[in-house]
Amino acid sequence: MDARLTGEQRQLRDAAARLADDLGPGSVADLSDVDRIARLEKAVDATGWRSLRSDGASGVEVALVAEEFARGLVDVPFLGPVLADDLGGHVGPATVAVDGVAIDARGARRVLVRVGTRVVARTVGEPVASADLTRTNARPAGSPEPLGELDPQRARRWRALALVVACAEMVGAARGAHALACDYAKVREQYGRTIGSYQAVAHLLAEGLALVEGSVSVLRHAAWAVDELSPAQAVQAARVAVLYTARAARTVCETGVQVHGGIGNTWDCLAHVYLRKVLADTRLFPVTLQEVHSGLS
Repeated sequence: MDARLTGEQRQLRDAAARLADDLGPGSVADLSDVDRIARLEKAVDATGWRSLRSDGASGVEVALVAEEFARGLVDVPFLGPVLADDLGGHVGPATVAVDGVAIDARGARRVLVRVGTRVVARTVGEPVASADLTRTNARPAGSPEPLGELDPQRARRWRALALVVACAEMVGAARGAHALACDYAKVREQYGRTIGSYQAVAHLLAEGLALVEGSVSVLRHAAWAVDELSPAQAVQAARVAVLYTARAARTVCETGVQVHGGIGNTWDCLAHVYLRKVLADTRLFPVTLQEVHSGLS
Protein backbone atom coordinates (compact mmCIF):
# COMPACT_ATOMS: atom_id res chain seq x y z
CA MET A 1 0.00 0.00 0.00
CA ASP A 2 0.99 3.63 -0.51
CA ALA A 3 0.48 5.28 2.89
CA ARG A 4 0.75 8.79 1.49
CA LEU A 5 -2.42 10.85 1.31
CA THR A 6 -3.47 12.23 -2.06
CA GLY A 7 -3.88 15.95 -2.57
CA GLU A 8 -7.65 15.64 -2.31
CA GLN A 9 -7.38 13.63 0.90
CA ARG A 10 -5.11 16.22 2.47
CA GLN A 11 -7.59 18.94 1.52
CA LEU A 12 -10.42 16.93 3.09
CA ARG A 13 -8.41 16.42 6.28
CA ASP A 14 -7.50 20.11 6.48
CA ALA A 15 -11.10 21.19 5.90
CA ALA A 16 -12.34 18.87 8.66
CA ALA A 17 -9.60 20.16 10.98
CA ARG A 18 -10.53 23.80 10.32
CA LEU A 19 -14.21 23.13 10.98
CA ALA A 20 -13.38 21.34 14.23
CA ASP A 21 -11.05 24.12 15.36
CA ASP A 22 -13.49 26.89 14.47
CA LEU A 23 -16.69 25.44 15.92
CA GLY A 24 -15.67 22.62 18.25
CA PRO A 25 -15.84 23.21 22.02
CA GLY A 26 -12.90 25.10 23.47
CA SER A 27 -13.91 24.30 27.03
CA VAL A 28 -16.20 21.98 28.96
CA ALA A 29 -18.67 24.85 29.33
CA ASP A 30 -18.90 25.09 25.54
CA LEU A 31 -20.48 21.63 25.47
CA SER A 32 -23.68 23.31 26.73
CA ASP A 33 -23.60 26.21 24.25
CA VAL A 34 -26.67 25.54 22.12
CA ASP A 35 -25.91 28.40 19.72
CA ARG A 36 -22.44 27.02 18.97
CA ILE A 37 -23.85 23.51 18.52
CA ALA A 38 -26.48 24.82 16.09
CA ARG A 39 -23.79 26.55 14.01
CA LEU A 40 -21.64 23.42 14.08
CA GLU A 41 -24.57 21.22 13.04
CA LYS A 42 -25.37 23.53 10.14
CA ALA A 43 -21.73 23.56 9.01
CA VAL A 44 -21.33 19.78 9.17
CA ASP A 45 -24.62 19.23 7.39
CA ALA A 46 -23.55 21.58 4.61
CA THR A 47 -20.36 19.59 3.95
CA GLY A 48 -22.26 16.42 3.02
CA TRP A 49 -19.61 14.36 4.81
CA ARG A 50 -22.19 12.18 6.52
CA SER A 51 -22.93 10.58 3.15
CA LEU A 52 -19.29 10.13 2.14
CA ARG A 53 -19.61 6.41 1.46
CA SER A 54 -22.65 6.58 -0.80
CA ASP A 55 -20.90 9.45 -2.60
CA GLY A 56 -18.01 7.11 -3.42
CA ALA A 57 -15.48 8.05 -0.71
CA SER A 58 -12.95 5.52 0.53
CA GLY A 59 -12.50 4.21 4.03
CA VAL A 60 -9.39 6.38 4.32
CA GLU A 61 -11.40 9.52 3.63
CA VAL A 62 -14.10 8.64 6.15
CA ALA A 63 -11.41 7.91 8.74
CA LEU A 64 -9.69 11.25 8.11
CA VAL A 65 -12.87 13.20 8.91
CA ALA A 66 -13.65 11.04 11.97
CA GLU A 67 -10.12 11.51 13.30
CA GLU A 68 -10.14 15.29 12.96
CA PHE A 69 -13.64 15.57 14.42
CA ALA A 70 -12.60 13.55 17.49
CA ARG A 71 -9.42 15.60 17.87
CA GLY A 72 -11.56 18.75 17.97
CA LEU A 73 -14.28 17.10 20.10
CA VAL A 74 -16.92 17.86 17.45
CA ASP A 75 -20.14 17.24 19.35
CA VAL A 76 -22.65 16.72 16.55
CA PRO A 77 -23.35 13.33 14.93
CA PHE A 78 -20.92 11.87 12.42
CA LEU A 79 -19.99 8.26 13.21
CA GLY A 80 -23.59 7.04 13.41
CA PRO A 81 -24.84 8.78 10.26
CA VAL A 82 -21.83 7.80 8.13
CA LEU A 83 -22.22 4.16 9.13
CA ALA A 84 -25.97 4.33 8.43
CA ASP A 85 -25.18 5.80 5.03
CA ASP A 86 -22.84 2.90 4.22
CA LEU A 87 -25.39 0.40 5.48
CA GLY A 88 -28.51 1.74 3.82
CA GLY A 89 -27.48 4.36 1.27
CA HIS A 90 -29.27 7.70 1.21
CA VAL A 91 -31.82 6.99 3.96
CA GLY A 92 -32.23 10.52 5.25
CA PRO A 93 -31.33 11.55 8.81
CA ALA A 94 -30.45 8.18 10.32
CA THR A 95 -27.98 6.45 12.60
CA VAL A 96 -27.11 2.91 13.60
CA ALA A 97 -27.75 0.82 16.69
CA VAL A 98 -24.91 -0.88 18.55
CA ASP A 99 -25.84 -3.42 21.24
CA GLY A 100 -29.37 -2.08 21.42
CA VAL A 101 -28.37 1.59 21.64
CA ALA A 102 -28.80 4.15 18.87
CA ILE A 103 -25.54 6.11 18.81
CA ASP A 104 -25.35 9.71 17.57
CA ALA A 105 -29.13 9.86 17.82
CA ARG A 106 -29.55 13.64 17.92
CA GLY A 107 -31.37 14.76 14.78
CA ALA A 108 -31.89 11.20 13.50
CA ARG A 109 -35.36 10.06 12.47
CA ARG A 110 -34.52 6.40 11.93
CA VAL A 111 -32.20 3.86 13.48
CA LEU A 112 -30.76 1.14 11.25
CA VAL A 113 -30.29 -2.18 13.01
CA ARG A 114 -28.32 -5.13 11.65
CA VAL A 115 -29.83 -8.52 12.48
CA GLY A 116 -27.36 -10.94 10.95
CA THR A 117 -27.40 -9.98 7.28
CA ARG A 118 -30.82 -8.30 7.49
CA VAL A 119 -31.21 -4.54 7.93
CA VAL A 120 -34.27 -3.11 9.63
CA ALA A 121 -35.21 0.46 10.52
CA ARG A 122 -36.74 1.66 13.76
CA THR A 123 -37.53 5.08 15.21
CA VAL A 124 -35.55 6.97 17.82
CA GLY A 125 -36.78 6.53 21.36
CA GLU A 126 -35.80 7.83 24.78
CA PRO A 127 -32.27 9.22 25.27
CA VAL A 128 -29.78 7.22 27.33
CA ALA A 129 -26.74 8.42 29.22
CA SER A 130 -23.31 8.13 27.61
CA ALA A 131 -19.81 8.44 29.04
CA ASP A 132 -18.90 10.32 25.86
CA LEU A 133 -19.98 13.91 26.46
CA THR A 134 -19.80 14.70 22.73
CA ARG A 135 -22.37 12.07 21.75
CA THR A 136 -26.13 11.75 22.26
CA ASN A 137 -27.47 8.17 22.39
CA ALA A 138 -31.00 6.80 22.56
CA ARG A 139 -33.02 3.61 22.58
CA PRO A 140 -34.51 2.34 19.31
CA ALA A 141 -38.30 2.39 19.39
CA GLY A 142 -41.24 1.36 17.24
CA SER A 143 -41.78 -1.71 15.10
CA PRO A 144 -38.93 -2.89 12.86
CA GLU A 145 -39.31 -1.95 9.20
CA PRO A 146 -37.42 -4.31 6.85
CA LEU A 147 -34.98 -2.47 4.59
CA GLY A 148 -33.27 -5.34 2.83
CA GLU A 149 -30.73 -8.12 3.01
CA LEU A 150 -26.96 -7.66 3.04
CA ASP A 151 -24.62 -9.88 1.10
CA PRO A 152 -22.37 -11.60 3.72
CA GLN A 153 -19.27 -10.10 2.14
CA ARG A 154 -20.76 -6.61 2.20
CA ALA A 155 -21.77 -7.13 5.83
CA ARG A 156 -18.14 -7.95 6.64
CA ARG A 157 -16.88 -4.90 4.83
CA TRP A 158 -19.35 -2.74 6.74
CA ARG A 159 -18.02 -4.26 9.95
CA ALA A 160 -14.49 -3.36 8.91
CA LEU A 161 -15.55 0.24 8.24
CA ALA A 162 -17.33 0.46 11.61
CA LEU A 163 -14.19 -0.72 13.41
CA VAL A 164 -12.04 1.72 11.43
CA VAL A 165 -14.26 4.74 12.17
CA ALA A 166 -14.29 3.93 15.89
CA CYS A 167 -10.52 3.49 15.71
CA ALA A 168 -10.15 6.84 13.95
CA GLU A 169 -12.09 8.54 16.73
CA MET A 170 -9.75 7.03 19.33
CA VAL A 171 -6.70 8.21 17.40
CA GLY A 172 -8.15 11.69 17.04
CA ALA A 173 -9.02 11.90 20.73
CA ALA A 174 -5.50 10.78 21.64
CA ARG A 175 -4.02 13.46 19.38
CA GLY A 176 -6.26 16.09 20.94
CA ALA A 177 -5.42 15.02 24.50
CA HIS A 178 -1.71 14.98 23.71
CA ALA A 179 -1.83 18.46 22.16
CA LEU A 180 -3.77 19.76 25.17
CA ALA A 181 -1.15 18.35 27.54
CA CYS A 182 1.75 19.75 25.49
CA ASP A 183 0.18 23.21 25.44
CA TYR A 184 -0.31 23.10 29.20
CA ALA A 185 3.26 21.92 29.81
CA LYS A 186 4.56 24.93 27.88
CA VAL A 187 2.85 27.49 30.12
CA ARG A 188 2.46 25.90 33.56
CA GLU A 189 5.39 26.88 35.78
CA GLN A 190 6.74 25.14 38.83
CA TYR A 191 9.86 26.18 40.73
CA GLY A 192 10.38 29.01 38.26
CA ARG A 193 10.40 26.80 35.13
CA THR A 194 7.74 25.47 32.79
CA ILE A 195 6.90 21.87 33.69
CA GLY A 196 7.65 20.76 30.13
CA SER A 197 11.31 21.53 30.74
CA TYR A 198 11.53 18.74 33.33
CA GLN A 199 12.52 15.33 31.99
CA ALA A 200 9.82 13.49 33.95
CA VAL A 201 7.12 15.41 32.08
CA ALA A 202 8.96 15.63 28.75
CA HIS A 203 9.47 11.87 28.67
CA LEU A 204 5.77 11.24 29.31
CA LEU A 205 4.85 13.51 26.41
CA ALA A 206 7.48 11.96 24.11
CA GLU A 207 6.16 8.47 24.87
CA GLY A 208 2.64 9.72 24.18
CA LEU A 209 3.71 11.09 20.80
CA ALA A 210 5.25 7.73 19.89
CA LEU A 211 1.98 5.99 20.76
CA VAL A 212 0.00 8.49 18.68
CA GLU A 213 2.27 8.04 15.66
CA GLY A 214 2.04 4.25 15.93
CA SER A 215 -1.74 4.51 16.15
CA VAL A 216 -1.90 6.70 13.04
CA SER A 217 0.12 4.13 11.09
CA VAL A 218 -2.00 1.13 12.05
CA LEU A 219 -5.18 3.17 11.43
CA ARG A 220 -4.06 4.19 7.94
CA HIS A 221 -3.46 0.56 6.99
CA ALA A 222 -6.83 -0.57 8.34
CA ALA A 223 -8.65 2.29 6.59
CA TRP A 224 -6.92 1.44 3.29
CA ALA A 225 -7.82 -2.25 3.75
CA VAL A 226 -11.56 -1.47 3.94
CA ASP A 227 -11.69 -1.07 0.16
CA GLU A 228 -8.47 -2.64 -1.11
CA LEU A 229 -8.34 -6.04 0.61
CA SER A 230 -10.85 -8.87 0.88
CA PRO A 231 -13.59 -8.37 3.47
CA ALA A 232 -12.03 -10.97 5.78
CA GLN A 233 -8.60 -9.31 5.55
CA ALA A 234 -10.15 -5.88 6.04
CA VAL A 235 -11.88 -7.00 9.23
CA GLN A 236 -8.65 -8.55 10.48
CA ALA A 237 -6.68 -5.35 9.84
CA ALA A 238 -9.37 -3.30 11.57
CA ARG A 239 -9.35 -5.61 14.61
CA VAL A 240 -5.59 -5.24 14.98
CA ALA A 241 -5.93 -1.46 14.69
CA VAL A 242 -8.63 -1.32 17.35
CA LEU A 243 -6.61 -3.48 19.75
CA TYR A 244 -3.53 -1.30 19.36
CA THR A 245 -5.20 2.09 19.39
CA ALA A 246 -7.57 1.33 22.27
CA ARG A 247 -4.65 0.68 24.60
CA ALA A 248 -2.45 3.43 23.15
CA ALA A 249 -5.18 6.09 23.17
CA ARG A 250 -6.18 5.31 26.76
CA THR A 251 -2.54 5.62 27.86
CA VAL A 252 -2.12 8.94 26.04
CA CYS A 253 -5.34 10.37 27.52
CA GLU A 254 -4.49 9.22 31.04
CA THR A 255 -1.04 10.77 30.62
CA GLY A 256 -2.76 14.01 29.59
CA VAL A 257 -4.69 14.03 32.84
CA GLN A 258 -1.49 13.32 34.77
CA VAL A 259 0.48 16.13 33.08
CA HIS A 260 -2.25 18.59 34.09
CA GLY A 261 -1.73 17.62 37.71
CA GLY A 262 -4.53 18.49 40.13
CA ILE A 263 -6.46 20.53 37.59
CA GLY A 264 -6.54 17.49 35.30
CA ASN A 265 -8.92 15.80 37.73
CA THR A 266 -11.44 18.63 37.69
CA TRP A 267 -14.59 18.87 35.60
CA ASP A 268 -13.45 22.11 33.95
CA CYS A 269 -10.39 20.53 32.30
CA LEU A 270 -11.03 19.11 28.81
CA ALA A 271 -8.64 16.22 29.48
CA HIS A 272 -11.40 14.04 30.92
CA VAL A 273 -13.63 14.65 27.88
CA TYR A 274 -10.97 13.08 25.65
CA LEU A 275 -10.52 10.17 28.04
CA ARG A 276 -14.28 9.59 28.21
CA LYS A 277 -14.47 9.54 24.42
CA VAL A 278 -11.72 6.94 24.12
CA LEU A 279 -13.26 4.71 26.79
CA ALA A 280 -16.69 4.92 25.13
CA ASP A 281 -15.28 4.22 21.64
CA THR A 282 -13.38 1.22 22.99
CA ARG A 283 -16.73 -0.33 23.94
CA LEU A 284 -18.55 0.53 20.69
CA PHE A 285 -17.15 -2.40 18.70
CA PRO A 286 -14.97 -4.30 21.19
CA VAL A 287 -12.28 -6.65 19.92
CA THR A 288 -10.60 -9.42 21.89
CA LEU A 289 -7.05 -10.68 21.49
CA GLN A 290 -8.36 -14.13 20.58
CA GLU A 291 -9.98 -12.66 17.45
CA VAL A 292 -6.69 -11.66 15.83
CA HIS A 293 -4.46 -14.66 16.67
CA SER A 294 -1.32 -12.61 16.23
CA GLY A 295 0.37 -12.87 19.61
CA LEU A 296 -0.34 -9.29 20.68
CA SER A 297 -0.13 -8.75 24.41
